[in-house]
Amino acid sequence: MDFQLNEDQKIFKATLHKFVDEVIIPRAPDVDQDGIFPTENFKAMADLGLFGISIPQEHGGSGEGIMSCVLAMEELGRGCASTANTFGSHAILCTENICRNGNEAQKKKYLPGLIEGRKIGAIAITEPEAGSDALSMKTRAVRKGDRYILNGTKMFITNGPVCDVVLVYAKTNPDAGPKGISAFIVERGFKGFSSGKTLKKMGVKGSPTGELVFEDCEVPAENLVGEENGGIRVLMNGLDRERIVYSICPIGVAQGAFDVAFRYAQERIQFGLPIISFQMIQEMLAEMATEIHAARLMAYWAATTADQGGRVRLEASYAKLFCSQVGMRTVDKAVQILGGYGFISEFPVERMYRDMKGIEFGAGTTQIQKLIIAQELVRKGGA
Repeated sequence: MDFQLNEDQKIFKATLHKFVDEVIIPRAPDVDQDGIFPTENFKAMADLGLFGISIPQEHGGSGEGIMSCVLAMEELGRGCASTANTFGSHAILCTENICRNGNEAQKKKYLPGLIEGRKIGAIAITEPEAGSDALSMKTRAVRKGDRYILNGTKMFITNGPVCDVVLVYAKTNPDAGPKGISAFIVERGFKGFSSGKTLKKMGVKGSPTGELVFEDCEVPAENLVGEENGGIRVLMNGLDRERIVYSICPIGVAQGAFDVAFRYAQERIQFGLPIISFQMIQEMLAEMATEIHAARLMAYWAATTADQGGRVRLEASYAKLFCSQVGMRTVDKAVQILGGYGFISEFPVERMYRDMKGIEFGAGTTQIQKLIIAQELVRKGGA
């Protein structure tokens, strides 16, 4: 297996690295402190073409694979988890989903604005009583003439307070279980659609998360994505790909935390020596670097496998589980190396520590990943 990046990918990653250093990292403290949507970052990402990475060229994108999306998410996460989370929800969960599952008319109508950053996208699955058990959703959609009428509430929606276009899942046949779910494209301005409360969070504060409310919301029938009661196919079609992209975000944050801790250990003098000369500090740094490298390779392996086609449910959950665990361990060690300075907001590892907890359970909790892995192992008859 060869996980070396090709020349185009190396240039892409180097360009993103410079972009993050020069644009994203300087703004990260204010994005966190103000807790507002990173509008300037969003526009800059659009100008770089990041929102169309995996969109075919005939639809205005660059036609790259999941691996390029992973490279983008990793670099953005290194600089600002809020910006990375916004990117993932907009570019992967919404834009790519519409591209994969929408019809030609829907692609023509919605993709240009999303790719160019004129519209902000989101996806709405989770509800107040339906989190990991997403298929127990209660939001209803009833066909009335040339429209569907949606009623229900979605919760914990990334980009929810600011989105212009949202892919919404609702029950069109409540008695049919998973086979009674449909997907709809809903626009800001549709009658009966509104944003509820914006949620205050421990971390990832610049990526707005909130409640979406549908009260007799009128959605044109042509905004049904796929077939009626075929939403489970839309949902599952890209879930593993999306999980792979989100698996690398903790490693981006971990790399950022490692970089800060490594520089600090070289500069911090105690007992007349830089603390990097102390064996226990060296041990922590060595463990951090090793685990980051191992987790990065696992995410790259999962992305490479996805780009080759075929089922990647196990690979996606392997990557999401391990990368999340490595991310948490790494930022914890970074705070420990900085000591008291790691606990104050003047240094970025304090923000990274809070952010990491939020992205740890995004795209499926650690427990859900373990459950999927066990189920897949049983299905395959072992590792």
